[in-house]
Parts: sequence; structure tokens; C-alpha cells
Amino acid sequence: MSHSFRNTTSAVVFLFTILFTLPTHAQRKSKEDQPLWAKTSLSAFKFRNIGPATTSGRIADLAVDSKNPGTMYLALASSGVWKTTNNGTTFEPIFDSEGSYSTGCIAIDPNNSNVIWVGTGENNNQRSVAYGDGLYVSRDAGKSWTKSGLESSEHIGMIAIDPTDGNHIYVAAYGPLWSSGGERGIYESQNGGQTWTRILFVDEHTGFNEIHIDPRDSQTLYATAHQRRRHVYTHLSGGPNSAMYKSTDGGAHWNKVSNGFPSGDVGRIGMDISPANPDVLYATVEGHGTFSSTDRGESWNKRSGHETSGNYYVEFVCHPTDVNTVYSMDTYAHVSTDGGKSFKNIPKRFKHVDNHCLWIDPSNTDHMYIGTDGGLYETWDGMSSWNWKANVPTIQFYRVAVDNDWPFYNIYGGTQDNNSLGGPSQTINQRGIINSDWFVTNGGDGFESATDPDDGNIVYAQAQYGWLVRFNKQTGEKTPIQPQPRYKEAPYRWNWDAPLVASKHQKKTLYFAANKVFKSTDRGDSWTTISGDLSRQLDRNTLPIMDRYWGPEAIALHKSTSIYGNIVTLRESPLDAGHLWVGTDDGLVWKSKDDGNSWSSIKTITGLPKTQVGSLNLPLVYVQDLMPSQHDKKVIYAAFNNHKNGDFKPYLFKSIDGGKSWDDIAKDLPERGSVYSIAEDHINPNLLFAGTEFGVFFTLDGGENWAALKSGLPTIAVRDIAIQERENDLVLGTFGRGFYVLDNYSPLRELEYVLEQESAFFTTKPGLLFRRASIGGTAYKGAQLYKAKNPEVGTTFEWYLAEGANRVKENRSEANEELPHYPSLDQLQKEDWEEQPYLIFEVSDSLGNPVARFTKADSKGISRYTWDGRMSSKASIRTNGEPITEAYGTTFVLPGTYYMSLSRSTNGTLETLVARHEFKVNHLYNYEGIDMEFNQSVDALMARSNEVSARYSELNAALNKLRAGLRNTPGASLEDLSTTRTIEMELKELGVLLNGNSTRKKREFETAGSLGDVTGLLAWGTFNHRGAPTGTMRTMKEDAEAMITDAITALEKIADELDQLETKAREQGVPFWD
Repeated sequence: MSHSFRNTTSAVVFLFTILFTLPTHAQRKSKEDQPLWAKTSLSAFKFRNIGPATTSGRIADLAVDSKNPGTMYLALASSGVWKTTNNGTTFEPIFDSEGSYSTGCIAIDPNNSNVIWVGTGENNNQRSVAYGDGLYVSRDAGKSWTKSGLESSEHIGMIAIDPTDGNHIYVAAYGPLWSSGGERGIYESQNGGQTWTRILFVDEHTGFNEIHIDPRDSQTLYATAHQRRRHVYTHLSGGPNSAMYKSTDGGAHWNKVSNGFPSGDVGRIGMDISPANPDVLYATVEGHGTFSSTDRGESWNKRSGHETSGNYYVEFVCHPTDVNTVYSMDTYAHVSTDGGKSFKNIPKRFKHVDNHCLWIDPSNTDHMYIGTDGGLYETWDGMSSWNWKANVPTIQFYRVAVDNDWPFYNIYGGTQDNNSLGGPSQTINQRGIINSDWFVTNGGDGFESATDPDDGNIVYAQAQYGWLVRFNKQTGEKTPIQPQPRYKEAPYRWNWDAPLVASKHQKKTLYFAANKVFKSTDRGDSWTTISGDLSRQLDRNTLPIMDRYWGPEAIALHKSTSIYGNIVTLRESPLDAGHLWVGTDDGLVWKSKDDGNSWSSIKTITGLPKTQVGSLNLPLVYVQDLMPSQHDKKVIYAAFNNHKNGDFKPYLFKSIDGGKSWDDIAKDLPERGSVYSIAEDHINPNLLFAGTEFGVFFTLDGGENWAALKSGLPTIAVRDIAIQERENDLVLGTFGRGFYVLDNYSPLRELEYVLEQESAFFTTKPGLLFRRASIGGTAYKGAQLYKAKNPEVGTTFEWYLAEGANRVKENRSEANEELPHYPSLDQLQKEDWEEQPYLIFEVSDSLGNPVARFTKADSKGISRYTWDGRMSSKASIRTNGEPITEAYGTTFVLPGTYYMSLSRSTNGTLETLVARHEFKVNHLYNYEGIDMEFNQSVDALMARSNEVSARYSELNAALNKLRAGLRNTPGASLEDLSTTRTIEMELKELGVLLNGNSTRKKREFETAGSLGDVTGLLAWGTFNHRGAPTGTMRTMKEDAEAMITDAITALEKIADELDQLETKAREQGVPFWD
């Protein structure tokens, strides 16, 4: 029976209703109503991505350009879109500024490979899936993107483009995972995505995960519907409305596939059309097995019981040329070579598990790409061996922690499916932070880590469900320390991401939580239970899913979900030992003032949505984060996350009376984007940071106003925040782009004050001077070697200028309105001759002696620049485009107090903007016997050497002109022409002294060092060597001085001879021009 589903809806019988009473957030402020600091550009404060790329995050889909197979696009589950144009040697992110970071599918228009379609929102259903905002299209191969509709779909399953018409597109809209409604179904566009028509719809709980076009007949379509839902307490991966549909008229009418195909409760369906014979279809059906059809889906046969999880996989890929071979994506990928009767594991040696997408080269079927939770792999031998692409830094961090190591602190975090890791915030290596700098602290899915406050060698790291170890960095030993229930004790309920605290007050003390709170006073060797079950202890089987109750036979019921009713956040007050705060996954907040001896429930937080469950109306909102203030014992912040009920609003509250009452401080945050983490500045109690689904925000007034910090940060979820207090660094753990560091955010504390000035420096963090090492072994490892940037070495200045220089063009007088508005030629000439305004920075020591000067382009607003701490050289100047010049640095200045002045040059007129700004400089190491006088004398020697070389070049040029004139002027003295040869030989002799003996060099004879050799080596030595000069350096300096003396004597003699000859030549009428 054929049915038309175009523009239809379904009647729904509501067996049970979950009512969300949503609070009304205060109206977001307009830009005009915000304080100045909240609307000022902060682009100078740029985040630094440090990776790592030790593994990559989950690749949801990939697309290879059929016309140019070296070009490939990756759609990552939580990292945007990445592109390679060189067969995967290097990748670049091309989706960083769009409205979503999560992508689920990607397609290249077979008619025009510059047209790329992306569906946002991961097309899986697992616990950490992120949502999107519809479709995007690029018409210039990913250089720019345009949003193309279906914004409320939240998850796009698949995109299919008509091979005969690139403007004709079909989309399988999966629809919301955590709620009903939204744009779900099969959608069609016939005008390149300008408009969309829903041509197949089932109900508000059922979306479509796949859409396929028969390669021989674009009117024949296959679509798979999936009824599914996830909440904090459950996951259900099927129902009676999951099915496969077929259309033979381009989607005008659809038939539900039956005749041997499973019915009743069905899970997710993955299918593919065999390119070798498009009459043959394969389908993997969750809850039922593997099926095939040999008549284009008219009838089906069960081939085997092989199936995979609809939470994470359920995808078949047919072999391009062998109709009996089909690949199945799964934890361990499988292949069948007998038409689905049997499957075997694909070799995974040296390869990650959790496979999601596969591309098979149609011209060489042994060549394939496969996308996994660990990144992209390539094989050239039919999956016998794998090459991992090691430079896609898209790792997914749940948590971040920092230690206090010196000179560079370390950063730790737990990742989705890629271990708990640790690594440096920067390195001594001038090439940056490389993958080998990182180490694994625990395996599995990684989560919260904690560093021991008293032993920097100890890190507490966990994997899923509370698998906690004490990791020894020195030995690599991992001691298991997870609390265990005693014999006959009720088992504990651990969250996927269990909370952990290393006490700052009590040595060797840890707090850890399942559904109960545990305390250890011996670094985890033993534990004491210090609370009862702090959850609501609800039976999740009594909670409705998709408006009804389900029995235990329901498809994948509760699979890949933490057992409901556990503690998800745990904090100890920074000011009060044993003052604990706890939050649960079912919406409860508790506190204990006596180290767990007694607990009180906090029931005064109003404004949270509530869920009607039977006769109860409860705020079952996940307590995402609790943060007791480090400035006031009575201040506590609480973040709640309701996105797993389809509610994406931020919920952030503050109490100033120990939890008796609460104020909503999320009112100025974007309305779309849950809050994941909160951090409080250790100096200014009103400076807070909030990590959200779409970036990080800060406030200077305790949450009344918020502004985004986004320079250097792509659109990404910020799951956790850590502050490294010694360095004043803000460290972000992002879910898809690794770690980001904002080096020295302390200027934010002064932002309000500085913005009131006309011109001012922010307080400058003491500079730390050292030289990064040229560590071998990385320079020749190819472009695929991943290197994250170190911060610049030196003293970093931040300054603010309310206005830029007044430009000549701005002073044009307005003409009479009745006359043409054309400036005078005098005015235009002034504009043409105008000098670019610039800023002059001069550094002086504590005695007022100038040590360095550099210039920068004029600027308005906040700027940032790092001076490398080197004294300006008198030997040479480099030009970065006039009038921006900078002296080459020589040796580092000594530790101490210095002063900076700032002036502006406007067409030669100097204006002092800041007369004197104090700052300090330190050295990383205490070098003994630094001889500044010697170092400066070497710089002076270099200057003299450069002068000698310049004079030598001038004399050579003068000799060449004179000789050319004598040769070509009739009547000129031939005797004088002969004399020029004598002078030429004198210059050549001098050239040996200055530049070395080329006759010996090119014939591989030992050669004495020239003045250039000796001074160059001396300069290199003082630049790189920090201690007292070596004896060899001192003797080389003496030799260089003697060589310069000899060179000057020779130059003066040659100059006199040339002057005499030139005078005679002019008397003979010899011309002098080029």
C-alpha cells in the first residue's frame, strides 16, 4: 500500500506527559546597555591551542573528492570540519567560525566538487553527543559557509545529492535526541537549499538517520527512520516506528519496506546499496540482525544475527566491486565476504577502536580511509596495516587540571575514549610542544584528574565509572585506589564522570563520590564513607520515555547510560577545611560543614525547570558544577545543565549567604548554550569565568554582565576551566579541540580602570628571560609532525589607547553642499605625503640608561606585544615596513626593574602617551658571572665590523666606477687605468681579511678565520651563552679588535689612493655616474 507523506503530521496519543516549567530569564541586555568593558574588543587576549594531537577525536563522516582524491573533508563529532588537499599529510580546520562545532555528515556535490554540504549535530546518540543548528553549504570548497535551513533539527543524519542535478538535495533530519518535535523527517530542496520541503514524516519522536539514492535511477530513494530518545536517566534506541521506506518517484510517495524486513520494536537501521549491483541492498537492524535484498528492497532475507549499537554505530559500507563484501562499523570493525552470512573482525593492530565511517577507493579497493574515535587511518593493503594521521588536534576533554611545576606547569585532563593525559603548558624546545611531550596517566575514557598539592610527582587520574588510580610520574606506576564496597554491602552507583577533590587544607586527603561521598587521608590507600546515598533514589524504570513506559525488552534500554542517582559534582571550600558541597545528577544540592558528619539539603534554588513525575513536581536538573568562593565562605556558585531534556538555556546561580538564597546570574549569557564550568579569579572576587556549550565568558561585576573571550578560540564547547594562579593563566578543557591557554589573563582585572584612561599600560607581569633550545630530531620529520605553539619568551606588555592618530584625510573641510565634494590638490598632496603614524617604545634601566627601542604601528584599543628582553643592537636594524623598525636584539638585559615609555609619531610630531611604566625582568636560571660589559663590547665590535664591511663595499663600488670611466673616456690616462688594478689587488687582499680566502676554501684547504667569521661566532656566543665569557671568547675578541685595526689602516690607505686617482680623472673629463 502506497502512502503520501508529503507535508503531513501524525496524531500522537500522550500516555504520560513530562511537563517542563521553564523559568523566564531576564531580558538580555542590548549592546548599548552593557558596560564599556563588555563591548570592548579583547582580540589582543588570544588563546593558544596546545593540542595535543596524541590522538584525535571522533570522526563522524568523511568525503573524498572523486575528481581530485587528494582532497578530503572530515566531519568531526565535536570539532567542526577539517580539510586536506595533500592526501592527509596536513589538515586545516575550515568550520571554526560557524554556529555549531558538532557535525554529523558531509557530502560533496558530484556535479561540482567546490560545493560542500555539512549537516551539523552529531548523527549518533551516545551520552556526550552535541547538537547543531541545521545545514551549511560552501560553494568555494570550504573557504566560506552559508547556513541553509533546518535549524531546529539539532541532528542531521545524512545528505544525498542528486548525481544529475546538484541543486536537488535530500536530507535525513534525525531531529532532537533529548526531546520531541523539531525538524525531523526527510527533506527535499530543488533549488540548492534555498527552500526545503518535508516529504516524509513519521511522528515527533522519530527521525531519519539515512537517505540513499539509487546510483542508476535518482528517482529511487531509500530512507531509514529511527525512534530514539536519551535523557540523563536513560537511553532508548528503538520502538515501533523505526522502519525503512522506499520511493520510486523522487519522494512524492513512499512505501514502508516489509516482506521479510523486521517489524514491531526496531532499533536503528543502517543500510547501503551495493555499487557492484545496485539491485542488492544490505541493512543492519539493531535488535534484529543483518538483512539483504536482491530486488531493490522489495523482499528481504535475514543473513545473520550480526548487529551493532544504535547508540554509536549501525552503519554498513558496501565494497565498490564485490557484491558479496560489506563492512560494518562497530567498536571493532567487521567485514563479511559472503553476503552478510558471517562477519570477522578487521585487523586493528596499531589502530584505534570505535569505527564510524569508511571510504573505499574505487580505483584501488585496497586503499581505504576509516574514521574512528581516535582519528583517521589509511590503509593501502586492504586493512592489513594502518597509517594514522597524527596531526589533527581534535581530542575531546571532559576535565582539566593544572599543577605548580617549575619552570613550566603541567596540564592534565580526561578525554572521551582516549585516556587521561598530562603534558606541559610550554617547553624549552623552540619548535613547540610535540606529541611525545605528553603522557598517559590512566587508560579508557578519561575524566577528572587531581594533582597532589604536596607532591608534584603524584597525579590522581580516573577512567569511566570511578576507576581511579594514583599515578607516579617518575616511575609510571599506576596504583588502583577506587573505593570498593565490602562483602554484602550495597554496590555503589558511579557516574560516567565521577567527581574528585584533592584537599588543599589536609595533606594526603582526597574526596571522591559515587552515590555516596568517600574520604581518604592516605592518598587513596583506604577510604571512609562520610555520607549516605545523597541522590533522590528514584527508580528510573518508573520514569516515562517518549510519553510512555517501557519494559525491559525495549531496544537497548538504559544502555550506555550511568545508573541514575549519583553524585556528579563535589567541592571543598578553599577557605574552610571539610566544608563540602555536593550536587547530583537528579537535581539535589547538599552541603556539610563538618567534613561529612552531617549533611543539609539546599532547597532554596528557584528558577529551575521542573519535571512532573506522577504526583511529584521535581527540579531534576543535572547539577553541573558547584564553586565555593575563595574570598568569602558564604559565597557559592551553582551551574545546572538541562540540555538532556532538550533545554539549552544556561542556569547559573550565586548565593551570598551560604545557600539560604540564590540569585540568577546567567541572565546576560547567550540563551542557547548550557553552562559546564565556573571559575573564580583568585585576586578579584567579581572576576568570574563560565565555560559553556559555545565558548567561554567572563564577568567583572559578579555575573551582572558577561562578555565572550573568543580570540584564537573556535566555536567549541568549553567543558572545564582551570586557573594556574602563579602564572595567572586561564586553561580551558574543550570537547573537541584539546586544551587552550590564555597566557596571563591578569589585565582583565584592571580592564574597567584602564578603559577610563586616554592611554595606559596594564600592570606588566614580570618577564622571564631564557633561550629555547634547538632540540634535534624534529626538523626533518615532515609536515605531518604536530607542533603546538609555545608562548613568546620575554616581557609581554598590554596597553590601551582610546584613540588612534588623527589622519590627514580626517581633516578635510566639508565643501558647500551645492558644490562637488572634491578636496583641493593641496589637501590631496598632504594625504599622499602623509607618513604612517607609529608608536615608539623605549626601555630604560633603573638608572635611566636606554637599553632598547622598537616601533609598532599605531593602534586604537587594547594591544599586546612581547619584548624579547634583549638590548637593542647598535650593529644593525631590521625593517618590517617603514616606519616600523626594530633593532636586532643582542644579549638579555640583567634581572631588575625597568621602565617603558610610549610615544606616538604623527607626521614627525611626537606625543608622549605614557612617560614611565615600571616593570620587572627575571631570568629563568641564575647565571653566574654574566659580563654585560663584555657582551656590550662585542655588540660595539660588531657595529665597527659592519662599518668596515660597508666601507669596503663602498670602495669596491667607487673603484669599479672609476675604472669604467677610465676605460671608456678618450684621452684618459692609461697609466691611471693600470693603477686601478693595483688598488683592486689591495682590496682583494683586504677581502681575505674581512671575508676569508676563497681560493683555499673552494679547494678544500684549511682556511684562517676572517673578521666576519670571528665576529659572527662571538655574536652567536654572547647571544646564546648566559654565563661569564669563556677564555676563547675573550681571545677571539682581542683578535677581532686587531683585525679591525688592520682593516681600517688598509681602508684608509686605499681610500687615499682612490681619492687621488678620482681627482686626476675628473681633470681629464672622466664622468662619474652609474
